[in-house]
Amino acid sequence: MKILSRKRFVSLIGAFTGGVAGYQYYYFIGCSTGSCAITSRPFSSIIYGAIMGYLLISAFGKDKNIN
Repeated sequence: MKILSRKRFVSLIGAFTGGVAGYQYYYFIGCSTGSCAITSRPFSSIIYGAIMGYLLISAFGKDKNIN
């Protein structure tokens, strides 16, 4: 029994990469006033980046159930 399929593994790599990119965006660009909803805190930038990375990678994955 496979615990982690190849498709899930690639999607998790995308989520990790997106999280790193989200933190880099916070660190280098960020929000100087603190009023930005996503970029004012590093945690929210990481979560947003991880979700976007996961969705981006999983959108391009092959679905074998489509006829």
